[in-house]
Amino acid sequence: MFKTKEEKIAAYELMIQQQAAIIEIEHDQIANLANSSALMADTLPNTVFAGYYLFDGDELILGPFQGKVSCTRIKMGKGVCGESAEKQETLIVEDVKTHKNYISCDSAAQSEIVVPMVKAGKLLGVLDLDSSVTHGYDEIDQKYLEQYVSVLLKNTDFI
Repeated sequence: MFKTKEEKIAAYELMIQQQAAIIEIEHDQIANLANSSALMADTLPNTVFAGYYLFDGDELILGPFQGKVSCTRIKMGKGVCGESAEKQETLIVEDVKTHKNYISCDSAAQSEIVVPMVKAGKLLGVLDLDSSVTHGYDEIDQKYLEQYVSVLLKNTDFI
């Protein structure tokens, strides 16, 4: 965990700068999502899953990620990822054990944040992060992860 709010903000600001530099000349979807998930996993403490689910027009399909084996397909509206995708809004779950619609893919996950990836009004997928501690995410995480996704979407060609 970050010791202070300032330390957390500084880590996020550096991560966003690193993301922008990594994808400055690379536009490939898989390459950018793979490096992006690795950067998050390395930067954010207590992360047990950092990755993407991509929308195929019907459901979310597991994309590049860092973590243990995970769920491969998620229906719209199901689980935190499906809810976020359907509502096209960021969702924070402080304790996954109390969330009625939670899908358990890894028992180490205790809290989750999901950020939808929407470009020109079109849902492309979601960014999904799971933490090994409850209350692992807050409004700071939301603000900076939404910026992180925005930077990613500007320079990545989605199929």
